[in-house]
Amino acid sequence: MNKILDNLTNSAVNFLYDIIISLIILIIGFKLIAWLEKKIKSKSKLSKLDPSVNGFVISFVSISLKIFLIVIVLTIIGVPIASLITIVGSCAVAIGLALQGGLSNIAGGLMILIFKPFKVGDYILVNNLEGTVRLISMFYTTIETVDNKIIQLPNGNLSNSNIINYSANEKRRVDIDVSVSYDSDINKVKKIINNIIDEHNLILKNEEVIVRLKSHADSSLVFAVRVWVKTNDYWNVYYDLMELIKEDFDKNKISIPYPQLDVHLKNNK
Repeated sequence: MNKILDNLTNSAVNFLYDIIISLIILIIGFKLIAWLEKKIKSKSKLSKLDPSVNGFVISFVSISLKIFLIVIVLTIIGVPIASLITIVGSCAVAIGLALQGGLSNIAGGLMILIFKPFKVGDYILVNNLEGTVRLISMFYTTIETVDNKIIQLPNGNLSNSNIINYSANEKRRVDIDVSVSYDSDINKVKKIINNIIDEHNLILKNEEVIVRLKSHADSSLVFAVRVWVKTNDYWNVYYDLMELIKEDFDKNKISIPYPQLDVHLKNNK
């Protein structure tokens, strides 16, 4: 009886020892992986790769190392390798069926990296959400909005969505519609707008400029103003034109009408 108790005690002590060692290895391992991940980012070990690929690769390496670490810890505890492989295989199938969304996110991330509808640093619009792409990881793409909000977009949904990439080309066209009253001099209006365009140093002068009467609206004449700018200058030029046109119209007594309704009262007496 004493021998059985001694064996049980020794087994319990050894098992407890293995648990402690495993926990120590697990804690140290996770810290080393986090350190390695931070080191790769800070030292730019993947600097030769596209920034879009960096996030995905770092995420993949980190998850793979953590899985490998857990397998080592389970082996130390005493879980047989063959049984472990069987368990992992069964779990992988079950998890794969349960987490189809996660797998589709991984596949979506790969599709994004292969076909490159956008890259890190691009400004995109997708599903009424827009912002600058900051990170493409295994499961999610992170974008930062103009008001400094962070949005996580699942790669699976993102790869199947309509994406507008505003940063894809070096140049963009600024489209503005300007309304003036019906009694305005058309040529004078065009001359004022063209002078503003000629004097603005961010507008590309070697590209097509359009200032033409577009339509006869209910209460106004609508002029189409179309100019080309560098993509990074788009909003500066857009707001400048809106302000400068209004200022010069005021100086030249050209009114910008607002919707109005004339009511005529008939006296039947």
